[in-house]
Amino acid sequence: MTRNVSRIYRRKLTMIATVAASALALGLSAPAIAQNEQEQEQEKSSRLPEIVVTATKREQSLQDTPVAVSVVGAEELERAEVQDLIDLQTLVPSLSVRQGQTSGNTSFYIRGFGNGINAIGLEPSVGVFIDGVYRSRSAAAISDLPNLERVEVLRGPQSTLFGKNASAGLISVTTKAPQFELDGFVEASAGNYNLRRVEGYITGPITDTQAVSLGGNFNKRDGYAEDLGTGADYNGRNRWAVRGDILFQPSADVSFRLIADYDKIDEDCCALTNLVDGPTGAAVRSLGGQFVAEDPFARQVYYNIVPTNEIENFGVSLQGNVDLGFGTITSITAYRRNENISQSDPDALSLNLFQTNSQQAEFKTFTQEIRIQSSGDDNFIDWTLGGFYFDEKVDVANQIYFGDDFRPFLSALIGNPTALPQTEAFARIPVGTLGASGQGVSDTSRQNNTSWSVFATVDVNLTDRLTATVGVSYLEDKKDVTFSATSTDSLAALNLDQLGYTAALGTILQGRGINITNPASVGPFVQANPMAYAQIQQQALAIALSDANRFNSLRALQFWPPILDFPNAVEDGKTRDSSTDFLARLSYKVTDDISVYASYATGFKASSWNLSRQRKPFPTDFVGGNLVVDPVTQRPVLTVPPSAITTAGLNNVNLVPGTRYAEPEDAEVYELGIKARFDTVGFNITVFKQTIKNFQTNIFTEDGFVFANAAQQSTSGLEMDLTWSPTPGLLLTGAATFLDPVYDSFPNFGQGLDVSGQRPQGIADTQFTLGANYNFTIGSLDGFVRADWQYVGDSPFFDDPSQEAIIRQTDLSRELNVVNMSVGVSTQSEIDVTIWARNLFDDQYIVAATPALAQSGSFNGFPSQPRTFGVTLRKGF
Repeated sequence: MTRNVSRIYRRKLTMIATVAASALALGLSAPAIAQNEQEQEQEKSSRLPEIVVTATKREQSLQDTPVAVSVVGAEELERAEVQDLIDLQTLVPSLSVRQGQTSGNTSFYIRGFGNGINAIGLEPSVGVFIDGVYRSRSAAAISDLPNLERVEVLRGPQSTLFGKNASAGLISVTTKAPQFELDGFVEASAGNYNLRRVEGYITGPITDTQAVSLGGNFNKRDGYAEDLGTGADYNGRNRWAVRGDILFQPSADVSFRLIADYDKIDEDCCALTNLVDGPTGAAVRSLGGQFVAEDPFARQVYYNIVPTNEIENFGVSLQGNVDLGFGTITSITAYRRNENISQSDPDALSLNLFQTNSQQAEFKTFTQEIRIQSSGDDNFIDWTLGGFYFDEKVDVANQIYFGDDFRPFLSALIGNPTALPQTEAFARIPVGTLGASGQGVSDTSRQNNTSWSVFATVDVNLTDRLTATVGVSYLEDKKDVTFSATSTDSLAALNLDQLGYTAALGTILQGRGINITNPASVGPFVQANPMAYAQIQQQALAIALSDANRFNSLRALQFWPPILDFPNAVEDGKTRDSSTDFLARLSYKVTDDISVYASYATGFKASSWNLSRQRKPFPTDFVGGNLVVDPVTQRPVLTVPPSAITTAGLNNVNLVPGTRYAEPEDAEVYELGIKARFDTVGFNITVFKQTIKNFQTNIFTEDGFVFANAAQQSTSGLEMDLTWSPTPGLLLTGAATFLDPVYDSFPNFGQGLDVSGQRPQGIADTQFTLGANYNFTIGSLDGFVRADWQYVGDSPFFDDPSQEAIIRQTDLSRELNVVNMSVGVSTQSEIDVTIWARNLFDDQYIVAATPALAQSGSFNGFPSQPRTFGVTLRKGF
């Protein structure tokens, strides 16, 4: 296996070297590359692009910003064919993006920290801000990117500058403001999988003080996953967006920017392919069910439910800036609405095990940020003081119901076609009740979340080279949640302890010649032999609570037992969290070209409520257990352990303890960094130790997601990036992240597991990117050739050791080696033609894996996107 990987690795290196050599040869062979001596001297003086960032809420050069930040500019994004934040990870090795079972279930990870996938209530630890406006869920941030100026990825907690949920880092997207000169472009792309993409943008003045811009895009592409049953294709693109922007600048000291945008996604996504054909595969086939077993890169499925996603985003924001001389006041007011409707085939089979699995969610968000920032150069003290307010209303509904094949599937799993009818007869319920089509669970949730924070940072310029920075923030977060659910799963409503006791009691009495169903027979025996009957009761109870219970085969099939709603007499459905966070940093400019810094920062993320059917009362409120009553004496032989919920009379059959929400996260990071920029080369290096206590995560339990807190997760690491221009026109880039992630303490992972000391799933210890860009001129044509290579090492699929052991018996891997390339030319009349390819060598890897629903021992997963390529034509004006 190792030798095979090494051969693949060397082959990738050879192919990449060939691409780079071809690009360089093409550039060097251009007949008109020679430039005049003056241009050469200018390029020799500084061939590296100047990069401006706003990571500290001030416009500074990247070199002068003592923060671990990666910046990708508009030109690089355009040439790399980056269309959304999912594609951005190919340029920023510390960033990882994973898409779940629907388009809206996408999560961002920085330095291995991140969460929120497949859990709509789990707020992300990586914040996303677009033009200073916080996007509270990934579904509101995954649309195609508008006309960009830059994207910044800030690593580590950012609580002292950003108002909410940036405990692991953040992604800040800045779009181009309207211009007072007429400018714009139209662009069209075509490619494989029937790609059709159109984008347009125009900006210009309408008065001396007002400028506007208008942009829009349309992106449609066929899917690359085929449904062999219906002939449909999945994982395509079908999205469009419009955006308007007005800039009002009555004077040099005052400006207002009003932005309104709307976008829609309507896609059939996402294909879930089989990775491990477990023991339940035989039961599926016995019923005529079909699925493509253990061949994920065939990208073929058999579904009976089309996975659909409809996402609508709308938002409006107003940013005002007023320069008061000593400082500038900035206000950003925004309202956003996100609607997300999805359905999926939860079993990923042709069988009709489930007739529907759908979710509807609506988010209405209002945010207000206001800050005042000192102005001027050469100040002894630079300062920022601000406040942030957040108000969001969330409405969520989920439904999942059994289909016609569910009951036969249960019988096949049990291995006894008479088991269900016999159980129904014994429980005295109508035959055909258990696992009947149309049964299932539906639930609704509503969450009102208000949060506010104040923050301040002070830079003390002790000398012209030495700066000390301190920052502080205080945040309060309140959530009020209501939840109601209806479960009609008749099998899950059965008290198997009670049935097992009654069956065992009847068997024991029958051995004594007594018929338990005949009062005339059993009554006198009980009265005449109270001590003996007490012993019989204990014997029957022991059988009921042991593996000898004849109904035990049904326990694993009790998916959705009755659910306890809240607020109730015990649980008020409220959380109130607060935190004070700090930043301390010392930065020093060793020379005009080299600077170093050391920093310590803390971060915070408030409680996240589970807005799904798998929420359960905390163990502090409920112990769990079912009541068992003797059918003869009608007296309890097993009582439910005492708890607040039991005392309040709220105990439901088969109700078990769990979690309602994940408790708050507390993050801290230590960093040492060096930044250098010379005429032809620049580099940044950061060494860090980052820890999150009570890290919020969600765990799939074969019938839904439950929330948990890892007591402590930490990552030590090294990040570096390099930019080098060895010759005019040629720019080489490289970036790498080396991580040592670990669950320092995670004793309550679930199902009695302690995964302390393990490496968390999905976090690779090595990630890097290499890139080359060559600009050249041929006659009147300007051109470029670029290529980049992203490598991400293998990482665990699961935190559960038993699940990881099963999937590691296959040759599947999460390691990726992705090469992207593009070649383009521009004419003097502003016509650009670009030929591009993403995943040029069609690298295959598994993005993520999950246990198959209701199919213990089987696993499904998401295969990587295949090679895509196309041509883009752009006309500027």
